[in-house]
Amino acid sequence: MDALLTALADPARWQLVSLLAQRPRSVGVLAQLAQARQPQTTKHLQTLERVGVVTSQRTGQRRIYALQPVPLRELAAALSRLADTAEQNGGLRETYDRHGLSLRAERLAAEESGWADGRSFRFLRSLTGRPELVWRHLTETALLARWWAPDDLRVSELVFEARPGGRIVLEYRDAEDADGSDLVAGRAEGVVDEMRPGERLAYRLSPLLPDGGLAFTAHVDLALRPTGTGTDLDVHYRITDSTVDSADFIAGIEIGFGQSLDKLAATLAAGSSSTDNTEHDTDTRSTK
Repeated sequence: MDALLTALADPARWQLVSLLAQRPRSVGVLAQLAQARQPQTTKHLQTLERVGVVTSQRTGQRRIYALQPVPLRELAAALSRLADTAEQNGGLRETYDRHGLSLRAERLAAEESGWADGRSFRFLRSLTGRPELVWRHLTETALLARWWAPDDLRVSELVFEARPGGRIVLEYRDAEDADGSDLVAGRAEGVVDEMRPGERLAYRLSPLLPDGGLAFTAHVDLALRPTGTGTDLDVHYRITDSTVDSADFIAGIEIGFGQSLDKLAATLAAGSSSTDNTEHDTDTRSTK
């Protein structure tokens, strides 16, 4: 399949395949129709014959080439399967497209420092589990590491000192970057502002730019309210100190943070409450 794709990728060879799809033709006629020299045409046809997409036979002084439909049908079937796979995973592509639209809009808006100050987001989730259990998932690093990342990323380093004034460090890598050889996808640093166990958690968290500067400051306030079936989580996310270079980070907040909270909801629904089973490649530290 690779050899066939390589052969067909050449525009001159693709033209010959198109001409042979109409009818078998001699080398000389193919060279005339393609407006190419006969030696070049012969070489292209030999390449196509080696990968099985054309066949030839000598008739008198001429060599006649004909198209072999089977390899093309097999290639078409393989491409169709790829398209079907993409459609089955359409949600991932839709998320990619939504993020692309947000990126373009935020980049256009980011004309000067402070451009996004005051921007806010609100996230509501009805969670399985009492507020005490939800609180543990919000403040214990072993549990935080399970959900505090968008769908396509994983937590590679996490520090959460669960006390007012405590330090927060959150680092992401691509979810498929198993050995950590790819670039860090994102890193943020912050501090815990307020803790009322089982009721309210407030912290500040700033994504870092490539040069180590702060992109913006996120003021995140999470309120927990018990319900008959578990806990309602109400999250207010407010931006200050936005820089021009923060546009790409801000473009991903609604999708990325929303996906993280969806993972929290799924984790709680699955009964994942153990604190001693973390990913082997995640550095997590907590100080209380």
